[in-house]
Amino acid sequence: MGLLDKAKELGDRVNESVTSFSSDEVLANTVIKAVEKQEKVNAILKEKGCNYRVADIDLGMGIPPSVTFGVRRVEESPKSDEQTSKIDE
Repeated sequence: MGLLDKAKELGDRVNESVTSFSSDEVLANTVIKAVEKQEKVNAILKEKGCNYRVADIDLGMGIPPSVTFGVRRVEESPKSDEQTSKIDE
């Protein structure tokens, strides 16, 4: 098998990977898993009193496929307002 044959075979495998990742069922499962992860992480962040949440999810259908989470700051919690009031008094 020559070098060009190996390159063509590798290209075919890459194309098959991308095609299988972009299938509707695989894409739907990826979205479900990403959203489940987002919800779990947000629950942990909230439990720890953190003012940040995972707000965005981007799916990249490249080689390799990727999932990117965007983090956003949420409003200050009422608890911190109460603590500030006590300090001011």
